[in-house]
Amino acid sequence: MKTILHKSKDRGKAKIDWLDSHFSFSFGPYFNPRKTNFGLLRVLNDDIIAPDRGFGTHPHDNMEIISIPIYGQLKHADDTGHESVISENEIQVMSAGTGIQHSEFNPSSSQDANFLQIWIFPDKRNVEPRYDQQKIPSDIKNEFYQILSPNADDAGVWIHQNAWMHLLDATEDTKLNYSIKGEGNGVYVFMIKGEAEIGEHTLGLRDALGIWETNDFDLDVKPDSRILTIEVPMH
Repeated sequence: MKTILHKSKDRGKAKIDWLDSHFSFSFGPYFNPRKTNFGLLRVLNDDIIAPDRGFGTHPHDNMEIISIPIYGQLKHADDTGHESVISENEIQVMSAGTGIQHSEFNPSSSQDANFLQIWIFPDKRNVEPRYDQQKIPSDIKNEFYQILSPNADDAGVWIHQNAWMHLLDATEDTKLNYSIKGEGNGVYVFMIKGEAEIGEHTLGLRDALGIWETNDFDLDVKPDSRILTIEVPMH
């Protein structure tokens, strides 16, 4: 098993009057040649958006783009006609494909919005742009639950890639095993909050651990923790 530890304090940073961003991988003004991606996971941005502010209309193509609000809300609009608000305990996915224009704003006049923006390279190019949004179950505790997969009939949203995403909400000391789903895949474990031990590594708030060249791994998760796992092909 191979691992790479990414501490929260070592993430890239960018702050302007309405946006406070932390970058797990090279993005925008932040470039680190040792942190350009993890396999086909290209972007994991941790963004805090001020009230009544946001990202104006901008383009994407040939990328699977996933948004997960941590708190607050995001108002989404795109040129395929979709307009909606996503909130905590929801997940949004866009297959940008041949090209899509969209905007994201914090609709609150008083509360910040914090969300994770995740980009994964697709396994096919120039697909028809697609949008989906689903609730994330809030009543499943102390076990992984799936929020994304390659299969439209599975739990959660789906994308054009042999990738899976799971959340874990631990309310007590929890020991469990994660089994790799796709041959040759790796897993990027991101601590949204709390603490967990994986092998010799202890992960705290917003730390991450990349794991590959293994079939499974064990986690020892402390109470009041939330973990996001992003499983992707490594090549």
